[in-house]
Amino acid sequence: MGKLNHASERNRMVDTQIHNPYDSRPPVVDETVLRAMRKVPRHLFVPEDQQHLAYEDRPLPIGHGQTISQPYIVAIMTELLRLESEHRVLEVGTGSGYQAAVLAEIAIQVYSIEVVESLATLARTRLTDLGYGNVMVRAGDGYLGWPEHAPFDAIIATAAPKDVPRSLIEQLKPGGRMVLPVGPAWRTQMLTLITRRRDGSITRDDIMAVGFVPMVKGNS
Repeated sequence: MGKLNHASERNRMVDTQIHNPYDSRPPVVDETVLRAMRKVPRHLFVPEDQQHLAYEDRPLPIGHGQTISQPYIVAIMTELLRLESEHRVLEVGTGSGYQAAVLAEIAIQVYSIEVVESLATLARTRLTDLGYGNVMVRAGDGYLGWPEHAPFDAIIATAAPKDVPRSLIEQLKPGGRMVLPVGPAWRTQMLTLITRRRDGSITRDDIMAVGFVPMVKGNS
């Protein structure tokens, strides 16, 4: 498929799955998120034999037991962060790098951690090749966050811990927002929004039921 066809597929993806979902899902309306979803070439973040499915409404395997989230989930999680252009974001679970690219279209800097070293290496190369110079990727234990660059305006996790890691809450700026799936491995989890108020207090909101791979501990 040529570039024009891929652009057409991205527009169809946004129009029918994200901005005006064909089912009962809440629409994503943030224009910065919609623009990012229309721009980032999702087909380049999946294995070649999966590229014909890249713009379908589904997650896809990327190897090592990991997946790239379905487009709607990427969009709604990004919208929940309420990103602004000057924000610095921590991502736990780089995977193929697709979510990081979407974040990088909006925020000034993205720091992304991946527990599987080979995936981190591939994602780093892919993001560099695509011109995302505002993304830093490293292999490590996502439970620990990235304290050297904390605090963050926003934190997103694309793998599910059983409970919200305290270390990630501590790395969130006052006024910051964190979105992540929370719950048992390989079962339905709850997409959860954590907000750290200006006074340091924490609020927690349940958004929707989701299914993510589990967040696993690794080498820091």
